[in-house]
This record gives sequence, C-alpha cells and structure tokens, in this order.
Amino acid sequence: MVFGAVAGPAVLFDLPDTAEHLLPLAGPVLAPVLFAARVVGVLLRFRTAGQPSQPGRTSPDS
Repeated sequence: MVFGAVAGPAVLFDLPDTAEHLLPLAGPVLAPVLFAARVVGVLLRFRTAGQPSQPGRTSPDS
C-alpha cells in the first residue's frame, strides 16, 4: 500500500523528471521501513498491555 501511495503519482500524473525517477525508488525503501515501525509499535503496545488478574476468566462487566 505504501509503495502505491508513494510511486503511484509518478505513474498517474505528468511530474518533473526528478520526481518521476525518485518516487518509484522511494516506494520500495519506505514500505519496509514503515512496516517494521508498525510491527514494533504493535509489539510494544502488546507488551505493556499487562496480564489479566485471573487468566481464562472475564470480568463480570464484559
């Protein structure tokens, strides 16, 4: 998705030569970087979520 968002305008629109050459190169570079950042963010959030007080049981409010 990131690759399409970054490189797509170079295909769809008439851009200056430098932009038409740089955008398709920036897409494959940014996509794995943003993917790794997303994975790390989710893992850090999961780690700090904490454990329930009674594993396997839900609270009466749920």
